[in-house]
Amino acid sequence: MIHPLSDVQSTKIGSDTDIWQFVIVLKEAVIGNRCNINCHVLIENDVFIGDDVTVKPGVQIWDGIYIGNKVMIGPNVTFTNDRIPISKNKNYKNEKTMVENSVSIGANSTILCGIKIGFKTLIGAGSVLTKSTPPYTVWYGNPARHAGYITDDSVLLNLDLVDLSTGEEYYLDGFRPIRK
Repeated sequence: MIHPLSDVQSTKIGSDTDIWQFVIVLKEAVIGNRCNINCHVLIENDVFIGDDVTVKPGVQIWDGIYIGNKVMIGPNVTFTNDRIPISKNKNYKNEKTMVENSVSIGANSTILCGIKIGFKTLIGAGSVLTKSTPPYTVWYGNPARHAGYITDDSVLLNLDLVDLSTGEEYYLDGFRPIRK
């Protein structure tokens, strides 16, 4: 479903994707299957969005941003694509940002360009992420700091790999937290 009050110029939009009112999608953007693009979203040309992605209201996805499958982008998340934004800059350098599969980015977070957000990373609301993250990690704050881990089943762990709600201990198998 593409809402009649949106401006969708791209023809590269997957099946069962919903695009709500007041969304702008530029001509070269690619959006996967079963996505939900909420109102008041801007998606530029050099953008790839995978399958099963939710983009909440007030998000701008600038040129150079790649978003994997099953990603949740909370309301008013701010992506950047230029580390030195100067009006009328003739030496502008568009930096790429990679958001891997199953990432969750909390509301009002800011994502600095030129980084890679690892598989299953969770970024807490209001965070300012300035560097790349390993998979299965939890980040929050300004600047965002590594604050814990997250399992395949979305159990939050502290830095000691302990589930604070149950006291259960985990260990890292590569980057993946596994129950002991």
